[in-house]
Amino acid sequence: MERTGSADLPLHGGKAPRWLFERMKKLTGALSEVIIREYSQDELLSRLSDPYWFQSFGCIVGFDWHSSGLTTTLTGALKESLDEERHGIRVVGGKGATSRRAPNEIMESDLCRYSVLENLVDASKLSAKVDSNCVQDSYSLYHHTLFFTESGKWAVVQQGMNPSNRYARRYHWLSDGVRKFVETPHTGISTQQREDEVLNLTSSLSDETRRVSVDLVNDGPGHLERYLKPKDQRSVFNYMDTVNKRKLHMPTHHDVSISEVTRQTLDNLERAYQRQPEDYRDLVGMEGVGKKSLRALALIAQLVHGTENDWEDPARFSFAHGGKDGYPRPVDKDSYDGSIEFLREALEKAEIGRKERIESLEKLNRFMS
Repeated sequence: MERTGSADLPLHGGKAPRWLFERMKKLTGALSEVIIREYSQDELLSRLSDPYWFQSFGCIVGFDWHSSGLTTTLTGALKESLDEERHGIRVVGGKGATSRRAPNEIMESDLCRYSVLENLVDASKLSAKVDSNCVQDSYSLYHHTLFFTESGKWAVVQQGMNPSNRYARRYHWLSDGVRKFVETPHTGISTQQREDEVLNLTSSLSDETRRVSVDLVNDGPGHLERYLKPKDQRSVFNYMDTVNKRKLHMPTHHDVSISEVTRQTLDNLERAYQRQPEDYRDLVGMEGVGKKSLRALALIAQLVHGTENDWEDPARFSFAHGGKDGYPRPVDKDSYDGSIEFLREALEKAEIGRKERIESLEKLNRFMS
């Protein structure tokens, strides 16, 4: 259960033309099959979970080098080209309303046992909730795709958008390497644009905040009322009064976010109290517990109990190359078709040896590096 990275991409309009998408399906399927045959299904999942490799993959199959549409188009092509019987990988989810069908699509699969499918549904839901609510970076998820194998290993590629700055941020997950969803799950996170304020509740710096947040809920949110007072028909955190009484100096970004705490937030916490979450993962997964609930708990834990929160954007810069929009060059249809045909022959003709197939894959890796 490892979140391996993220990438920020500018929002672009339009979509891949049909002639390009049909070729993308063939080439993504062929490239994926080379990797599966020469390595394994797990290796393909591992590569898809790497934001740098994923971006390069989208570029080499002809999509725009930094467009947000690369994510939705490439995962869409993979969903149509990968077959669970032939390749041993199932792809579920997608963009918009299709993303919300991922749990049902998982349970419709014949690839895994029922108990494994249930675990995959949990992975799908929790990965979305963590990126929506635990990493509060102002991006709202609108795309979610999950890839999984017969053994139950999985990868998630999902994307959120921020209309105010017209960027989209992509999040990558992998089922190996991390024991818990909510404790330091990311490695190699990348982005094109860092945000000024990101509350990262999955950071190791926020470890004590996670523990105290669960304690605050299980003790009953009623005692938190003393930190709130009615104002303009809303319950607003009495930030300045509390700071003055305790003579504390807090960063200026805290009072802005605490003003969003409402009576509905307390009601949601009350329902969570009735269920008594066992740990932070359980709390995050509860219905009704969202950004505001987790943020309120984190800020109260910091103010009252002195816990530390991580306010740094965990992303790093990343870029790639490519071509749908004609930059740095237009897609060459003849060359594209030649690549598809070459890979098809490499996979289907028995006389093509292992050495040549590996060399072709190494050429792809050098092109992407």
